[in-house]
Amino acid sequence: MGNWTLETIAWDRFDASKVDPEILRNIKAAALVERNGSDYGVYLARVFADDPQFIEAVDTWVVEEVQHGMALGRWARLADPAWDFDAAFQRFRDGYKLPLDANDSVRGSQAGEMMARCIVETGTSSYYSALKDATAEPVLKQVCAKIAADEFRHYKLFYGHLRRCLQRDRLSRWGRLRIGWGRLKESEDDELAYAYFAANESIEAVYDRKRYMRAYARRAYPLYRQTHIQRAMAMILKAVGLQPQGWLNALLTRVGLWFLRRNASRLAASGA
Repeated sequence: MGNWTLETIAWDRFDASKVDPEILRNIKAAALVERNGSDYGVYLARVFADDPQFIEAVDTWVVEEVQHGMALGRWARLADPAWDFDAAFQRFRDGYKLPLDANDSVRGSQAGEMMARCIVETGTSSYYSALKDATAEPVLKQVCAKIAADEFRHYKLFYGHLRRCLQRDRLSRWGRLRIGWGRLKESEDDELAYAYFAANESIEAVYDRKRYMRAYARRAYPLYRQTHIQRAMAMILKAVGLQPQGWLNALLTRVGLWFLRRNASRLAASGA
């Protein structure tokens, strides 16, 4: 377990004057995704039903993920007392479903599933680090720091089990790279887009995946700094089985930063 709870957050330090309404919209979406961690726990428990060592770790991971969602949701309620967190979460669950009846990983193997989880934790740890550095609101800064630390630790958890699974599944570096790239591309699929929609739009609104993914990305991309990208690239390279530091990291960091800045400018110009 992590070293914090909802009760250890200094909620009384909340400063409404320092709330960025653009960041608030994405925090609401993130709260729904994180709170839905229990569904991921069900999926992983089915995929790794023959691995009690991992299932025990997943049970703890689920508790921490749900706590992330509850902390973000509580902060969002402070920033917007009119927001109904429970109703938004139910709307999200009604419209976005995980493959909870799967008995095998959608990644083709248990090692492939661990690789995908490493990519997810890379993305979340980097995102909450970027949010922590971008926000001036002291409570959100504290919450994001706690969550980012948890997500870095979760990456280590999945990476350790990835190495164990690789001894059996023999997933090549190319196979890990393919799965990693595929999971990165999935960040533009329905989960985040639907969470943004469910968290921020009126009940009469009609869901459009492309529209709401662009709305989320326009608010997320400008938050990243070079240090966030560099660390993320190191984590990805390590999971793939390549040297995490050096010229390849430097190259990918430059490309990643260019991609984010270019797309942030395009989305801002288009009014996404």
